[in-house]
Amino acid sequence: MAKVIYSWEDIARLTRTLVVQLRGQRFDALLAITRGGMIPGCLVSEWLDIRNVMTAAVMFYTAIETRMDVPRFLQFPSDALLVDKRILIVDDVWDSGKTAVAVSERVRAAGGVPTVAVIDFKPTANRFPGHRPDVFAQETDAWVVYPWEPAEEEAE
Repeated sequence: MAKVIYSWEDIARLTRTLVVQLRGQRFDALLAITRGGMIPGCLVSEWLDIRNVMTAAVMFYTAIETRMDVPRFLQFPSDALLVDKRILIVDDVWDSGKTAVAVSERVRAAGGVPTVAVIDFKPTANRFPGHRPDVFAQETDAWVVYPWEPAEEEAE
């Protein structure tokens, strides 16, 4: 599998690609998915002048990497902040789609209208037929390393 290592300049360029696609749409709030969506979410919020920025922390694995069938929301805005609102959900990558779909469904269940924007969309890894991000900067099947991720030697 190919490996792509992004620079900060790459992230700025790719995030601008998202912004161009999103311009002209009205959003009441931006919901950044932790942790990968926080930096792109901040950039998008600045460039689109979205001041209401919230976070969603979602976990699908326990500390011992045991798969969980349902998402565990460690932190999420209350329904009152989402009802009747157009919510821009931002993350770094749509791989299996599990996180974005879970967050979108929770926004929808609260009465909000979700739009999902990601830097990278991996269509061959997508496990949700009929679902895909509303906006993405590029499609890839590569293993992507973002500049905010620790280098392998730093992580140990």
